[in-house]
Amino acid sequence: MNRPSSRLPPQYRQLQRRLARLGYVSQGSVLERAPSQQGSRYIWTRKVKAKTITVALSQQQYRWLRRAVKNQRRLGSIVQRMQVLSRRILFSEIVGVHRRKKLGNKALGVN
Repeated sequence: MNRPSSRLPPQYRQLQRRLARLGYVSQGSVLERAPSQQGSRYIWTRKVKAKTITVALSQQQYRWLRRAVKNQRRLGSIVQRMQVLSRRILFSEIVGVHRRKKLGNKALGVN
């Protein structure tokens, strides 16, 4: 049985380093309303069991959560790229079942 090399490719290691530097993460969205609008000026919303939950925030909480939400989006992007690299390595270096046609990028989820 073939095994992928134990050394991770440089692109993968770079993505790991980016993950390590991310900081706090949070799901949802943060919004700063105009002072003339009703309600709290700073709000955080997220989905919980198909329902939208809204929380009023202070300005400091808003700034902190804004960075955490941005980091959450970066996290998703980095993890997706790591998954694509992992699948490319898996299907190129490990012997699989015999196929009549080569698997396409769509089937591998690497487009």
